[in-house]
Amino acid sequence: MEGIDILFRYFPNLDEEQKARFAALGDLYADWNAKINVISRRDIGNLYEHHVLHSLGIAKMLHFKAGSSVMDLGTGGGFPGIPLAIFFPDVHFHLVDSIGKKIRVAQAVAEAIGLKNTSFFNGRAEEEKGKFDFVVSRAVLPLADLVRLARKNIGREQKNGLPNGLICLKGGELQAEAAAFRKICTSMNLETCFGESYFKSKQVVYIPL
Repeated sequence: MEGIDILFRYFPNLDEEQKARFAALGDLYADWNAKINVISRRDIGNLYEHHVLHSLGIAKMLHFKAGSSVMDLGTGGGFPGIPLAIFFPDVHFHLVDSIGKKIRVAQAVAEAIGLKNTSFFNGRAEEEKGKFDFVVSRAVLPLADLVRLARKNIGREQKNGLPNGLICLKGGELQAEAAAFRKICTSMNLETCFGESYFKSKQVVYIPL
């Protein structure tokens, strides 16, 4: 599938195993998407730019330290959790989604590329009781709802360069949504990291919890 070169341009230090795993995602998602719609059919051709690279925007906010644990809230077919798990092989990612067929796709993709640092939960975020250093999300929920859902899952032990909390990928106008958190919220425009026009309105938002 075309488009993987975009990853190598922005992340030139990937090792051979990471490159092979990222390369395998194109055919795997195309195949699964033909059976179970986890990515818009019109958008599957933009997998690497719109989904994989976008997911890795979180790595521009924070480089997770080895031994960290991260919960992906509302992972869908595995975003941002699977790209992040490839990028951070020494970090554990727990992917959570309430839609069974989507979490099954994410699990199948992880197994196909040999990821050992992922686990999966099919259920509502409210039902997940585990503790993690960070909760990440690419879900379209409002920021206040993401904070409410994530707070109970944040552990107390600190091991990263930022205090434990929520890191999410958001698009569009954030000012009103982030107003309640303006004193603690940090946001980064992804267009400062990635030059493609897709990222003009995309942001990474961090809220310590």
